[in-house]
Amino acid sequence: MSMSIERTEPENALPDAATAELVEESIATVRRWLTESADVKSDASAERLAGVLKDPLGLEFTIGFVDKVVRPEDLRVAARSLEQLSHRIPRFLPWYLRAAISLGGAFAPVLPFIVVPIARRVLRGMVGHLVIDATPKSLDKTLAHLRDNDNRLNINLLGEAVLGDDEADRRLAGTLELLKRDDVDYVSIKVSSVSAQLSMWAFDETVARVVERLTPLYEVAAASPTPKFINLDMEEFHDLDLTIAVFEAVLAQPKLHGLEAGIVLQAYLPDALSALQGLTAWATERRAAGGAGIKVRVVKGANLAMEYVDATMHGWPLATWGTKVETDTNYKRVLDWAFTPEHAAAVRIGVAGHNLFDVAYAWHLATRRGVANRIEFEMLLGMATGQAEAVKKDVGGLLLYTPVVRPSEFDSAISYLIRRLEENASTENFMSALFELAGNDEIFAREEGRFVASMTALDPAVPGSHRVQDRTNPLIEQPVEPDWFQNEADTDNSIAANRAWGRRILERSERSRLGVDTIEAARIDDLDTLLTTVGATVHAAGSWQAIPVAQRARILHDAGDVLGVFRGRLIEVMASETGKTIAEADVEVSEAIDFAHYYAARSLELAEVADATFVPSRLIVVTPPWNFPVAIPAGSVLAALASGSAVIIKPAPQAKRSAAVMVEALWEAGVPREVLALVDIEEGDLGRELVAHPAVDRVILTGGYETAELRSCSVPGAPTSPCSPRRAARTPSS
Repeated sequence: MSMSIERTEPENALPDAATAELVEESIATVRRWLTESADVKSDASAERLAGVLKDPLGLEFTIGFVDKVVRPEDLRVAARSLEQLSHRIPRFLPWYLRAAISLGGAFAPVLPFIVVPIARRVLRGMVGHLVIDATPKSLDKTLAHLRDNDNRLNINLLGEAVLGDDEADRRLAGTLELLKRDDVDYVSIKVSSVSAQLSMWAFDETVARVVERLTPLYEVAAASPTPKFINLDMEEFHDLDLTIAVFEAVLAQPKLHGLEAGIVLQAYLPDALSALQGLTAWATERRAAGGAGIKVRVVKGANLAMEYVDATMHGWPLATWGTKVETDTNYKRVLDWAFTPEHAAAVRIGVAGHNLFDVAYAWHLATRRGVANRIEFEMLLGMATGQAEAVKKDVGGLLLYTPVVRPSEFDSAISYLIRRLEENASTENFMSALFELAGNDEIFAREEGRFVASMTALDPAVPGSHRVQDRTNPLIEQPVEPDWFQNEADTDNSIAANRAWGRRILERSERSRLGVDTIEAARIDDLDTLLTTVGATVHAAGSWQAIPVAQRARILHDAGDVLGVFRGRLIEVMASETGKTIAEADVEVSEAIDFAHYYAARSLELAEVADATFVPSRLIVVTPPWNFPVAIPAGSVLAALASGSAVIIKPAPQAKRSAAVMVEALWEAGVPREVLALVDIEEGDLGRELVAHPAVDRVILTGGYETAELRSCSVPGAPTSPCSPRRAARTPSS
């Protein structure tokens, strides 16, 4: 095949002549592979699916079908979705499939129990080249057929993170069953699929639990008369440290000293190279002690959407590289470091991916460096089979990543399928070019340009992680603008320093006395003292309201900053007093900080209401519940302060120390003590006297209808339901 490609020179030249020669050699190899692959018959299902995804409606239709017709347990729900999708069918589909979908959509709402199962079988047929039926009889036939082409198979029983022990047991048993088969010698599994409710805060305990669960699987591989290989997969950045720790702990057991096993690293994480260097050092020591080496499967990463959601939800930086060229460069950076005799002696590398330019680069680089025998090339089952065959002729074999799923659990394959569909549809991804690379000069030039750009950016530097939050150093940044608001970041427990910080907090919580002195000083046991406190706080309201609103907002922003510095203390007191876990308490502190900055920003708007003058209340009483011992008290107090009111907070008796530490933070930030009063009173007569006091303009409480009714019964003249003497005399619920 003759191809005429017009090249555009990259902005920066390649770093040296040797690299330029390697690039040219790689590009020439890709051209040859494409020519050779033209003679190989392509998979009809793969080609049809690729065509569908190039249709403007294709991705939306296909993902909608997978997510809304296959996933729902209720067939009537699936039927309604099928009917809606039948109005937007991609034109690329053959006429008979379009007709069948249209007809099925018309009858699905009427006959869901007949139409939906048929529709699901049709879809499974369309993606059957991507996901294999795991039932024993079907799997026997499929594996025999796949092995006829001299392919090695990496079998992965599909499934996402498990939620319960029963599901985890089934997943582990299913993988064990696969590994024991005579026709299976390579399986993949991930930590999140075999152990439920993983906690990074209990890192050491979680590692020990997962190691205990995985060890029998590895023992089967070690005892097998024929070599069996286990690959430990990885999903998210959040699992990086955990997966590596589990991998090393499993293989460190004396009974597994001679077993070679593998782990996955994702090049779209800047952390990949440093992780590989750590694994290589560990594996080198293992080899020196007479043990087996390891294998690292290098992938680019296929969970970008998940990483984006995780970062956005928690206010963290995106863990991955921000651009495709950065990921492509890091992929090569990892391979460049790994492909030396010194490093490859203990660590074999799995070069996983379909980007022909990267595959050619890896092959030529490994050959030049004399480590080709320590490299294994890997691709996905059912993707660009013609190109895979051309590659296999040169590199000497392929390992095919082979997902399997039982038909009754096909929903477990949905996330995997959606990732594959999105890859095939996105022009940012090389996979979208698979079926057009050979015959479309423009697409070839696009991918060649991306390859050259990634090589131009290649350097030997070890990138630092994007996630560097350090709770041991809670610095306050420069003051923000008065109208500023941005959600506070939760503590990133994927970082070892933060996990250590959290463990120290929990250790202190067992004997903590935080808040004790402050709440004892706030104790009031008689009516006269209470009335004096109310009078003094009302009097202080004038001085608070006299402060310009922008200055009050500045104080509340400072309160948010100090709450951040107090994060460790607040978590400690919540754990000590109310039994909050660190995962529960940490997000409460973030919420309290958000309240401070949000209400500070919103307070500036009170003077801007058209045709109205805002008049603040003099005194607001806050009576929060115990179950959110920091977030709700802070939100209520900060909202009241932002409105210009003085505040008395009477915390719930079960959480009064937590409220006291929160109030300490606000005082330290500059909220005057006379404007924010903390009182600890019994909830009988004194509690009713407080909320019923005529100087109290508003009461902020949290509770059900009964709580509000009891409060209103205590306030003379308040609108109320009839109050029985017994109910009116009850202690107000907090």
